[in-house]
Amino acid sequence: MPLYLVSSPAAAAKLAAGIRASPRRRRQLLSQACHFPGRRASLSPLSSSAERSAGRAMASAEASVSTAPEASFSATGVKQALISLSDKTDLANLGNGLQRLGFSIISTGGTASSLESAGVNVTKVEEITHFPEMLDGRVKTLHPSIHGGILARRDQKHHLQALNEHGIGTFDVVVVNLYPFYDKVTSGAISFEDGIENIDIGGPTLIRAAAKNHKDVLVVVDHKDYPALLEYLEGKQDDQDFRRKLAWKAFQHVASYDSAVSEWLWKQSNIGDTFPPSFTMPLSLKSTLRYGENPHQKAAFYGDKSISLVNAGGIATAIQHHGKEMSYNNYLDADAAWNCVSEFESPTCVVVKHTNPCGVASRQDILEAYRLAVKADPVSAFGGIVAFNTTIDEDLAREIREFRSPTDGETRMFYEIVVAPGYTEKGLEVLKGKSKTLRILEESDDLTPEDITFTKMSEREPEGGELSDAKFAWLCVKHVKSNAIVIAKNNCMLGMGSGQPNRLESLRIAFRKAGEEAKGAALASDAFFPFAWNDAVEEACQSGVAVIAEPGGSIRDQDAVDCCNKYGVSLLFTGVRHFRH
Repeated sequence: MPLYLVSSPAAAAKLAAGIRASPRRRRQLLSQACHFPGRRASLSPLSSSAERSAGRAMASAEASVSTAPEASFSATGVKQALISLSDKTDLANLGNGLQRLGFSIISTGGTASSLESAGVNVTKVEEITHFPEMLDGRVKTLHPSIHGGILARRDQKHHLQALNEHGIGTFDVVVVNLYPFYDKVTSGAISFEDGIENIDIGGPTLIRAAAKNHKDVLVVVDHKDYPALLEYLEGKQDDQDFRRKLAWKAFQHVASYDSAVSEWLWKQSNIGDTFPPSFTMPLSLKSTLRYGENPHQKAAFYGDKSISLVNAGGIATAIQHHGKEMSYNNYLDADAAWNCVSEFESPTCVVVKHTNPCGVASRQDILEAYRLAVKADPVSAFGGIVAFNTTIDEDLAREIREFRSPTDGETRMFYEIVVAPGYTEKGLEVLKGKSKTLRILEESDDLTPEDITFTKMSEREPEGGELSDAKFAWLCVKHVKSNAIVIAKNNCMLGMGSGQPNRLESLRIAFRKAGEEAKGAALASDAFFPFAWNDAVEEACQSGVAVIAEPGGSIRDQDAVDCCNKYGVSLLFTGVRHFRH
């Protein structure tokens, strides 16, 4: 048994503590104890009980140091896992699973307490770092004893020698998720200081370190991956693809987290209302689609988790109650239909085909609104998307299921999708009976109708319901694409023209669909008419419309005013263009 030259019980206790420190630190403490100035070293037996106790502790510790390699846990074959979680879902299963596989588990704060409550043996991080958690929890794992064990490459001899020199053990598994920053800043009012304190520092550092060294360290950030992790470890596999997938997921997790912090900080700044010079969008996969816009193209559907879009609704958040899986074009059409129908305050039905509304009607009786919307263009409505801004009850569901095409009175109307903000239980049951493939979507009522202000440019004032018709037509034309024209009367679309290289041709298509009903109707154009006297404005006036609504802003505005005055038509400018390609 070696002799320990000590000069006091305090020095003995200090020496005993030093044996649990790193080799370099132990050497420093031994030197201080053995060469304490002003004290004479003694070779006599330790006299006091404290000295004898300290001496036994040192002898025991030194014996273990002298017989075991200096690489701590890893050198003895004990595998280490580091676990630090904010979201503790399935933590008990993970901890017990790792312990069953022979892992020594290192953990922090609340995670360690949860593991101990689940019967898992835990070593706390501070027992490894010999440093307490500090700065209100800002510093826990930022220490070489942790990051050295994560970042050391096992195929580099000098890395392992460095660990041995400092008494650092390696980590084989790192399981970490981050402070719920996104949930905190989107849950309501939160102070700037509170938001800052919810920015995780140690977590991303651990994740990035483990992901970088994924060849030797398995990194997990999602509780859904716990079963796959345990299965991988139990099978003693060496699948680098599995490791790379976890590493990718880890970097993606941190990137999404950082994008939320960045977006929030930009909005907190004085220039938050301007466009940032760069930004990152955190997209999450909702589904892989059968094909893209065309069958030879691949496609997938992603949801945008940007802070600015929290509670924004949209088809990305819709609930599908029934029918075939959604396709790329289904999403585009359903989104167009929902955006259009949400423009109206009165009970309204919108029918969309290829992202363009081909029928729109508002009525207090929603069944009548549905019939009128289909009647506007029954050929286009067949195979289209039907959207409502009211709950679909049993009566409306039955009408949708049984309604026959106005073209022949016999063919039952076929639709790809029905969208509504809600369904009664019986209404949903009836609608499901229409077709096995009919997609039934429920969309939260999240959009606010647009407030429209017209400026009268002509001599004639709109009369009776003409102003209401102009507003209705203007709301419709907003959702029609490319040189859009809409003709409407009595809160019902009579005809629309779109997708033409010139506005005059769109106007003629719209009048052809509206027929004789165009007389006394309102006409809306998504952008100004470039010419007047021998062009679209004059042709519209000659066709008998009572009011024309357009943005204005052309150098030929006065020509349009003169033309409308000539025919006694009201001309209203909105000052807002809705032109869409």
